[in-house]
Amino acid sequence: MMPLGDDNSSRKSTPYVTYILLALNILFFFAELQGGMEFIQRWAFVPSRFSAHPWNNVITLFTSMFMHGGWMHLAGNMLYLWIFGDNVEDRLGRFKYILFYLLSGLAATLAQYVFVPDSTIPNLGASGAIAGILGAYILLYPGQKVKVLVGQSIVLMPALVVIGIWIFLQLVSGAGTLYSVKNDEGGVAYMAHIGGFFVGLALAFIFRKTEGNKLSHP
Repeated sequence: MMPLGDDNSSRKSTPYVTYILLALNILFFFAELQGGMEFIQRWAFVPSRFSAHPWNNVITLFTSMFMHGGWMHLAGNMLYLWIFGDNVEDRLGRFKYILFYLLSGLAATLAQYVFVPDSTIPNLGASGAIAGILGAYILLYPGQKVKVLVGQSIVLMPALVVIGIWIFLQLVSGAGTLYSVKNDEGGVAYMAHIGGFFVGLALAFIFRKTEGNKLSHP
């Protein structure tokens, strides 16, 4: 099941921040291709290195958000960012959306770090920040119709169902891979996905409530 698009008829603004994030992720990936493993080791988040020298490696908490492990990793993340990011940006506003994206990505990386503080495997990818966007989307647009490729058919499904299935699979897969995570075997960072999703959900609730208070008390 793969999302292909959503209903943007209610969007009121041009999603410039989402476009910039897409461009940054693509540019970073080409920099990775040029720099190879040396670039990845320098700018990806390495838990053991952060544990040993946190202040020297704070920057990697952020640079790792814009890196990817391959073409498919990049394409999948950018597809989700393209489909769901613009609506969240429209609802939160550009400044809050930037803050939201960075905080979700940061929380995702730290959620993974809690389980493997001594790992020497580089952590990289926008998946955690984009999981935060999915958390916000399911709260802000639960009934929004999403085009989904199921087998050879394209069907319309509510965002609550599409994203609900996604987070359910992350929870199941995360529980199933705790052994490999603990044993530093690498793979998909499900804990980052889960952490990013629930922090994104919480931040969207807070930002929405703040906006509501602002409108109630001019």
